[in-house]
Amino acid sequence: MSERDGCGDALCGDGAADCVPPRASRGRRSGVILPAGGQDTDTILLESVKAAPRRSSIIKDPSVQKVGGGRKKTVSFSSMPSEKKVSSAADCLAFMQGGCELKKIRPNSRVYCRFYTLDPDLSCLRWEPSKKDGDRARLDVSSIREVRTGKSTETFLHNGPLSEHLAEEAAFSIIHGDDYQSLDLVALSADVANIWVTGLRYLLAHPSAVAAGGGGGGGGGLVEGGGVAVEGTLGSKMRNEWLAAEFTQVDEDGYGIVSEDVAVATICKLCPGIKEAKVRLRFKEIQRSKEKLTSHVTREEFQEAYCELCTRPDVYFLLVQLSKDRECLDPQDLRLFLETEQGLSLATTEGCWELLRRYEPSAQGRERGLLGLDGFARYLQSPECQLLDPEHLGVCQDMNMPLSHYYISTSYRSYLLDDQVHGRADLGGLIKALQSGCRCIELGVTDGPDGEPLLGVDYGLDVPSRHHHHHPHYQAPVTIRSALRWFINTPSSPRNTLSWCTLLGPRLYTPEVLPTGLGGRATTLPSPEHLKGRVLIVGKKLPPEQEGSDGEVSEEDEEIGGGGPLAGRRMTIPGEEELGVVLVVPPPSQPRKLRLHKELSDLVAIVRTGSRSFYAQRASHKQQQSPPSSPSSPSTPVISEPPYWTMCSLGEGEAGRLTSESPEDLVMFTKRTLTRVRPSSVRLDSSNPNPQGYWKGGVQLVALNQQTPGAMLDLHRGRFSQNGRCGYVLRPAVMTDEVSYFSAHTQGCVPGVPPQTLRVKVISAHNLPKPQGSGAKGEVIDPYVVLELHGVPADCAEQRTRTAAQNQDDPLFDETFEFQVNMPELALLRFVVLDDDYIGDDFIGQYSVAFECLQPGYRNVPLLGLTGDPLPHTSLFVHVAVTNRRGGGKAQRRGLSVRRVGRRGREYVTLRHTGIKVVDETFKPASGPLKEATDLREDAQSTTASFKEQCGLPTVAKLKQCIQSLATRLQSPEGTLGATMLLKEGYPCLEPLVNLSETTRKVLAAYDTMIAAQKQLIENADAVQERIAQVQREGMDFHEDLTRIGEKDGLKGRKLSKAVESFTWNITVLKGQSDLLRGAKMDSLDALRQLALACEACGLTTSSSSSNSSSSTFSTAELHYSSQPVSGRRSSTHGNGRI
Repeated sequence: MSERDGCGDALCGDGAADCVPPRASRGRRSGVILPAGGQDTDTILLESVKAAPRRSSIIKDPSVQKVGGGRKKTVSFSSMPSEKKVSSAADCLAFMQGGCELKKIRPNSRVYCRFYTLDPDLSCLRWEPSKKDGDRARLDVSSIREVRTGKSTETFLHNGPLSEHLAEEAAFSIIHGDDYQSLDLVALSADVANIWVTGLRYLLAHPSAVAAGGGGGGGGGLVEGGGVAVEGTLGSKMRNEWLAAEFTQVDEDGYGIVSEDVAVATICKLCPGIKEAKVRLRFKEIQRSKEKLTSHVTREEFQEAYCELCTRPDVYFLLVQLSKDRECLDPQDLRLFLETEQGLSLATTEGCWELLRRYEPSAQGRERGLLGLDGFARYLQSPECQLLDPEHLGVCQDMNMPLSHYYISTSYRSYLLDDQVHGRADLGGLIKALQSGCRCIELGVTDGPDGEPLLGVDYGLDVPSRHHHHHPHYQAPVTIRSALRWFINTPSSPRNTLSWCTLLGPRLYTPEVLPTGLGGRATTLPSPEHLKGRVLIVGKKLPPEQEGSDGEVSEEDEEIGGGGPLAGRRMTIPGEEELGVVLVVPPPSQPRKLRLHKELSDLVAIVRTGSRSFYAQRASHKQQQSPPSSPSSPSTPVISEPPYWTMCSLGEGEAGRLTSESPEDLVMFTKRTLTRVRPSSVRLDSSNPNPQGYWKGGVQLVALNQQTPGAMLDLHRGRFSQNGRCGYVLRPAVMTDEVSYFSAHTQGCVPGVPPQTLRVKVISAHNLPKPQGSGAKGEVIDPYVVLELHGVPADCAEQRTRTAAQNQDDPLFDETFEFQVNMPELALLRFVVLDDDYIGDDFIGQYSVAFECLQPGYRNVPLLGLTGDPLPHTSLFVHVAVTNRRGGGKAQRRGLSVRRVGRRGREYVTLRHTGIKVVDETFKPASGPLKEATDLREDAQSTTASFKEQCGLPTVAKLKQCIQSLATRLQSPEGTLGATMLLKEGYPCLEPLVNLSETTRKVLAAYDTMIAAQKQLIENADAVQERIAQVQREGMDFHEDLTRIGEKDGLKGRKLSKAVESFTWNITVLKGQSDLLRGAKMDSLDALRQLALACEACGLTTSSSSSNSSSSTFSTAELHYSSQPVSGRRSSTHGNGRI
């Protein structure tokens, strides 16, 4: 449904009746194809309705709809070869001369639907209908000062309820006149808005095109064929020369023509991923339009087909915005793009030259240091611009922590093919699981007919043992091979234990001396680095005092054969429903007793226990009057534990209940003890539970059926991709620190740390394949993208784009989504592309990534198939921005907060009263520095947001964009700038050189206020942070004796437990505030660096300021200071401990 249809019955005639703005329809297409002549009203309406959501909207009766006039026209970016794409400024101007409907937004909250056109001589804009006469209903192009995108002017910002219903991507404003008035418009789609913005900016950058009436000789602006004769930009000339050179290489005869097959093959080589059938169809259309009798292709036809088929409009519009309408980037432009948009604070000019040489296809561009449209598109599709940070492709976390500090990739019966009942055992599944990074695998081994071991399913009561083979090596292919040989040759008799040791040799980890500490408690588990290349056996173990060659051990069997929570449940076996076979789980009368040989017991490194160990510890806490519902405390008494390492194995149902009812108890239990969760026995089809539900409870090993693809396995791969797929990922520090407060089910999981805002703009998708098994559906796909955020309950959310109808294998979406992230360390972002269909939405591709691995800026998202394999040349193009990033984050700057709160309404974090006098006196001095830290951060953030607003830009805009907007206002008609950037005490200040307008003076005043706030933050952050850290250190001195001190003050039971909880809360707040202040200082340093680079790029620097930089604290050498303390930021208590 078009925007005009969405206005209801309001007419847009000369009475200026306004339209009530509808909500942005998610089903609307990015562009509307012109209806062919002769179609009736109902046909047109039904065609336009096809793009609407098929299950979330009600299609109205076509007879009551208002149909727009015949002049209404938009552009289509559909991938159909018969529909022309916008690939140059000439295409944009031609579209603007044809005109289209735009919505004019007034400050009085009224909306007017008008038909806007660009005059043939490119001199002015006109609109109709209007009460004004024809000469007044116009806007001279020469009076335009700048063109802004988004809802950034006073009209949009002060029309709250109205502005919320208008799409950000489709809004733009034309600033004109000496007093900088704004003409605020909203297009039918983001594509149309981009065309108008690109065309108007081209006219501003090329005044000669307006003076010459289009640059085509001073006559009309249109040339034959409907195009616009404009002077070729530097980038377009460079592109044409490159295509001509490529054509000459395949033109063996030199006659200027090649066969169609050669032309098709050349385009497919230059643009990998494009469909050959699409290229051939385009050449056939060219032949028909020219009524050619031959299929030979000329150079002009080759260039025309390439530009139409291989130009990505989204990349073209971005390039024009970055290159000041030259359609190519020089090293300085590219460096500024990498610094401000892509978050690469250490980008250098030499590195930009290297990127130019690597991705620019034209020899002329490489020689001159220019990156054209095709080179820029290649760079954006390269692995360097993928959403996943390349740092995480290798092991990037500290591997010297105890095993209990890590999430460990775990497999559950991956040797079974298909289901758990009829599935055939195969070693291929184990090999695949190990190669994918699994470090803990489970085997079911039984005695074969001749005493040989048999790998398969076992539900009997005479099983010797069920082993878990732990592989803490993250680079050991030889060990994997050896382990597989061991799996095959595992004997069940004790006489072969020696052969096991001989086979594995030194790779088998068997501690000779029990690693016990004081009180008989097992010491800390070893680290993955210490166990690198070793194999650990997890199983039952005989008591140390056991004598003899064997003994009995009890087996807590909660699987089908041994009761547990499933006791008494009736289940049918897949495939046996018709026979009426019902499986009844027997009640656990008593634990199974198994015979275990001492030689095998001695090889067990980690003892597997059942849920009784968890309940025993919780019962011990109750006896010590520390309720299980309280968060983890430092004063928890040490309970009696066996003198060896243990791993608690929980069933899916029981673990799910514990994560819901006693999440704090479970997190506390996992600080020292490995905990494993296995899929429920009811999952006979080898399906998987959601691992995120157990990761938030601190469970280290969530076993999954690696042979079963699906969303759960996608999340598993996304989690373990953040550390080089080595199978180990550090858990959040709040789950491992001895003194920490964490509650997954509260809004503020970590006290004192505000949530972060994740903004994802889904721009487009490319080379989408048809869903598997959809051959009978024909060639048409209607894709849409679903964004899923997985994490703690407060973070879980799901949003989707509109459906791109009409065979959109290269659709444009241009939709922005926002998520609140309270616990970034546990958050996972999943993109799913589906084909919208009446029968059922078919899966096309997906990609899952951890929040900590996100790269900011413009990124490509390589889509994976159902089994996790990459789809060739298939990707999404997105823009990612994260604000309010807490300390301990990545090196890339995410920018400052966008919140603006005055000091009077500001919320300050406070510490809790513990009730222990000496402890409260210790925490009392922290109130002052905590308030100062909040003021320093919030002042810097609010002044930055105010400066952006004065520049007419949204608060999420980059500082580079603000300086570019300011430079436009400072430029005089003669081309000189009215201000210059000087370094005062090391800070970039703007000094006016001429008398400026009142509006510009306000912008400069906001800039000075922002610099002053940044200066205060940078110069005072270290002292305030040290005062906070001092209180934290003094508070930690009470950690060991907190319970005794509380009892001395008369606290008992619940009050004592509350005091311990408040103590952990206070320590966590102090850590979080210290990290936030450190991160804010680094962000401020980086913001000043961006300002200096932007001023230099916009010509606001002078030779004097450059000469003074050597003695300034903000010199070129000191600019790198913002990137030096990265290690300190990564070692934050809330980070993931990257090296």
